Amino acid sequence: MTDSTTFPTALPPASLDCGVVGNCAFSALIDQAGQMVWCCLPRFDGDPVFNGLLDASEKGGIWAIEIEDFARSEQVYEPNTAVLRTRLYDSIGRGIEITDFAPRFESRDRMFRPLMLVRRVRLLGSPLRIRVRLRPRYDWGRLAPQTTQGSHHVRYVGPEQTLRLNTDISLNYLLEESYFLLDQTTNFMLGPDETLEGGIGDTAAGFEKETISYWRTWSRRLAVPLEWQDVVIRAAITLKLSLYEDTGAIIAAMTTSIPEAPGSSRNWDYRYCWLRDAFFVVRALNSLSEVGTMEDYLRWLSNVVARAKGGHIQPLYGIGLEEQLPESLVEHLPGYRGNGPVRVGNQAQEHFQHDVYGNIILGASQAFFDKRLFRQAGAAEFAALEAVGEQAFRVYDQPDAGMWELRTRARVHTSSVLMSWAACDRLAKIAAALALDARAAMWAARADLIRERLLHEAWSEERQAFAESLGGRDLDASVLLMAEINFIDPMDPRFIATVDALELSLCDGPYMRRYEAPDDFGKPETAFNICTFWRIDALARIGRVEQAREIFNAMLAARNHVGLLSEDTHPVTGEMWGNFPQTYSMVGLINCAVRLSAPWHSVV
Repeated sequence: MTDSTTFPTALPPASLDCGVVGNCAFSALIDQAGQMVWCCLPRFDGDPVFNGLLDASEKGGIWAIEIEDFARSEQVYEPNTAVLRTRLYDSIGRGIEITDFAPRFESRDRMFRPLMLVRRVRLLGSPLRIRVRLRPRYDWGRLAPQTTQGSHHVRYVGPEQTLRLNTDISLNYLLEESYFLLDQTTNFMLGPDETLEGGIGDTAAGFEKETISYWRTWSRRLAVPLEWQDVVIRAAITLKLSLYEDTGAIIAAMTTSIPEAPGSSRNWDYRYCWLRDAFFVVRALNSLSEVGTMEDYLRWLSNVVARAKGGHIQPLYGIGLEEQLPESLVEHLPGYRGNGPVRVGNQAQEHFQHDVYGNIILGASQAFFDKRLFRQAGAAEFAALEAVGEQAFRVYDQPDAGMWELRTRARVHTSSVLMSWAACDRLAKIAAALALDARAAMWAARADLIRERLLHEAWSEERQAFAESLGGRDLDASVLLMAEINFIDPMDPRFIATVDALELSLCDGPYMRRYEAPDDFGKPETAFNICTFWRIDALARIGRVEQAREIFNAMLAARNHVGLLSEDTHPVTGEMWGNFPQTYSMVGLINCAVRLSAPWHSVV
């Protein structure tokens, strides 16, 4: 193992210092001690069969592999893969290595991605005693499963799903959770209630080899920047793991109800597909020449567009295209470090967020120009997107909840108007590429109309900045997207003045908050990571590259030990808060590394 990180004996009961494994069907989080503390099945938004992240009590669902006389641990990814290795050592230096992964590789001309977790445990030196505590829970932790066993498997039976563990250790030791002497590599394969075709050890070893090969091949094809390659590759793999390949949806994060700040009650369920977040994911991966995720996402997005029939489109949907995501509380779960409530579902599906239409068209626009795609978009797809554009133009100057999903306040948000401009602007460019000159002229005229209104009405003379709403005065980091989506020349004095004003109003050192006005819960306490990355991007665009690199280094230091970020960073403690791993944040790492890196031609 290389580039390992050593941790002290005392580990917190719940922490976002976790690695993630997955296979584009589901995922799991494993902490520094090798405990699996979060895993939803049978898909990302399913029942958390391991829920220790939200319930650290004896009733919490975990899968722990422990050694006697534990002293320290190390955790690192196999380079350029989604295979996680955790080493546990005792006080005299004996240890084990736990390898965690979810199988993913091509088999029989299709992608093999079973709902299976594989854990392999090998000795590091002399034999030592270990124990396994495998405690899945069902119905959001309410139910302990019934267990039955065969010769080499245990079935965990619940009312809605049954999991089967195939293993080559003693089932007595497993079920009694007793310590036993480990003197050889052991294997655990937890998945569907199906008979394993081959031997446990051979199958686990083969799956590991094939999964490592898949991820190394996938990573090798990325067009990475010269600098920060490890950062970018890890972020890209994490974004790929957020894809629900069956439908093409991209989740915002893998968890629910990790609060944005301690005691804030800003606890939300992010295990769904926000069209806004998905666009940024697609755009970041496209910048690395990874267009397969975009192709998958467009399958999902085309269904959303077809269903809308030119009318209202929700800001988010379930990963199976579910429209209804009713929000409820799971009151028996204490929450992350006791910070409730735990929420399931998300009320934002009821919102009107008018930036969604621009995000749809931005997410699809490359498909009209990229000749590498298996199926390049054409006239039929343009016609479908025009219906989205018509809706964008109808509502661009109407109040909405905005991209920050305010629940009790509606305004004509600058960011929403901006994305409506982007919808019209990109449709004009697509129409021109398709030689539809009349349509190109019409959409360009609409884009110009919106642009003039936005430049005039969003500008605040009092604040010397673009404000968060038309005619408003409050400041909001989302206006920095003006440069990113080519609405304004970054060297425009108004944009530079806006950057300066936002730094004075929203920044705590290197970190940036979303907005200054109090919301439904008061003033935000933590910095929103994607806003910090927008700031870095803006600084680089206006020529303040050294300052941008300095802030980027601060954000690199804010990542956890395996290179992952949550939604928020506490400006005082530096601790991660908010759902995890957050796609927005991982997008920011990629975008800023690409923006700031020295070019390849400087060294080759």
